[in-house]
Amino acid sequence: MPNSSFSHTQEQVLVIEPGRSEKNYWADLWRYRELFLILAWRDISVRYKQTIIGILWAIIRPLLTMVVFTVIFGRIAKLPSDGSAPYALLVFAAMLPWSLFSNALSESSNSLISNANLIGKVYFPRLIIPAATMVTAFIDFLSSFIILIGMMVYYQFAPSWQILLLPCFIILALLASLGPGLWITAINVKYRDFRYVIPFITQFGLYVSPVGFSSNIIPEQWRLLYSLNPIVGVIDGFRWCILGGNSPLYVPGFMLSLAIITFFLWLGVSRFRKTEKTFADLI
Repeated sequence: MPNSSFSHTQEQVLVIEPGRSEKNYWADLWRYRELFLILAWRDISVRYKQTIIGILWAIIRPLLTMVVFTVIFGRIAKLPSDGSAPYALLVFAAMLPWSLFSNALSESSNSLISNANLIGKVYFPRLIIPAATMVTAFIDFLSSFIILIGMMVYYQFAPSWQILLLPCFIILALLASLGPGLWITAINVKYRDFRYVIPFITQFGLYVSPVGFSSNIIPEQWRLLYSLNPIVGVIDGFRWCILGGNSPLYVPGFMLSLAIITFFLWLGVSRFRKTEKTFADLI
């Protein structure tokens, strides 16, 4: 006679349901949040490990670029600043979002290749990998922001109420880089030489974006067309938050930039999700 202790044992059945991972993908992003934090911390520690100046490089690079642009555009070309704002402050207020955008784009574009071993071993939403690289770019941004505070104290330039909206434009700068970053990193898995295009894009974008000069010098009839560059709206938003009324926000151009950022974010996520299943085989 069977033991009575086994009569009440409940059987556990594992159900394999097709498409279940697809339905739970976005919920899995939250479930794997600890992995996101681990990858972000690893990227930060690896980046500054065994370096001489460490995180100071995130401060020196935009600071030197600001000095060069101030001399070339402000002193030699004698381009006007926005209102009464010092030209150096005008440039550095634009260097912050540009550095945040370019660093996040560069890091996210190569993220899957850099984590090839992890991708081939376990399941997790691959979107976590490029998203985690945004944290490193944000840490660099915070380091440079300290220099901005020091410059505002030096020039005795007090911000107005718009500074409270700066976090919104920080998020917007990260989203502007995340969309193209997701698309490019998915392409990099199949075509490894595509990663060499990124340094050219960021270098070219630095000069066609209003970093060393104000967007107000663009003729009015070309202003909306110029805003097709999505980072233009982000830079103008940063200057509006930091410089206040000295640098008014061009609303039509900002709305156009916002629409383009949204489109590229949708394109990046959709292309990434479409090719995500093939990453383990191709990488």
